[in-house]
Amino acid sequence: MRILVTGGAGFIGSHVCPSIMAQGHQLVVLDNLSSGRRDFVPQGATFIEGDILAPHAWQKQVGHIDAVIHLAAQISVPLSESDPGNDLHTNLAGTLKMLEVATQLGAKEFRLASSAAVYGDVAELPLQESGPAHPISFYGLNKWAAEQYVMHWAETHDLTGIALRLANVYGPRQRTAGEGGVVALFCEALAQDRPLSVHGDGSQTRDFIAASDVAQAFTHRLGTPGPSAIYNVSTGTRISVLELIDKLRQVSEQPGRYVMTEPRPGDIHDSVLSIDQAQKWGFHARTDLTRGLDETWQYFKEMGQNRQ
Repeated sequence: MRILVTGGAGFIGSHVCPSIMAQGHQLVVLDNLSSGRRDFVPQGATFIEGDILAPHAWQKQVGHIDAVIHLAAQISVPLSESDPGNDLHTNLAGTLKMLEVATQLGAKEFRLASSAAVYGDVAELPLQESGPAHPISFYGLNKWAAEQYVMHWAETHDLTGIALRLANVYGPRQRTAGEGGVVALFCEALAQDRPLSVHGDGSQTRDFIAASDVAQAFTHRLGTPGPSAIYNVSTGTRISVLELIDKLRQVSEQPGRYVMTEPRPGDIHDSVLSIDQAQKWGFHARTDLTRGLDETWQYFKEMGQNRQ
């Protein structure tokens, strides 16, 4: 297959793209490098520097494609609250632009990186794809709307649409910003012997999933005919921020000092996703949290040593 990945030079893209090439597919990466890095794009891939909101500038360079994996996004919940217009422009209008491009270039599959933020603070856990969505941030709201655009476009344009609601993704090469960035922030602080900043009282819980597992989800059953659907991508395991700090202390052998700060606007207190539908689809996360945190810590530790 010939696959176009938007945001392929970013953190998640740096895991998805090698997985695509390992399966023998041809890869085209589109990224405006506003936050991605050119050296994250694997050798052998076609790289195009461009913006998802301006396809007229790069679309002819792409040629025919079989599938689009749409990772490019505005990823910060607080930024979506302070600048909702930018979030709307990038995460919703950008998705619509890419759906149009997908159809124009002949794609039959479109996979969207969505988020657990679409659920909001829902009392009944674990969160089910068929359950209520009450996003409490513009980020979550626009991700939810983008899912609906993908599903409707798929129904009316002979396309299979898959939206993957990602839990908190972590791993090597993660930026210290955006949804799920707490592991990167903590690892960077540990590597620099700084206290960790805990927003709120640390009792809030998350469902963390390794980027390597997310990469497998995006390539799972790629090219295999199937219905359009929305899937949670998670481990189905709930852990508090303070418990996360304890695990990082173990793998890093660092004291892990922390300070309490104000809660972030738009943050959900508790989140754990049901894995039932993903397992029926055939996807299973394979990386346990301790191993994944150790791999992430080793990356940030090495980065810190290289700066010295």
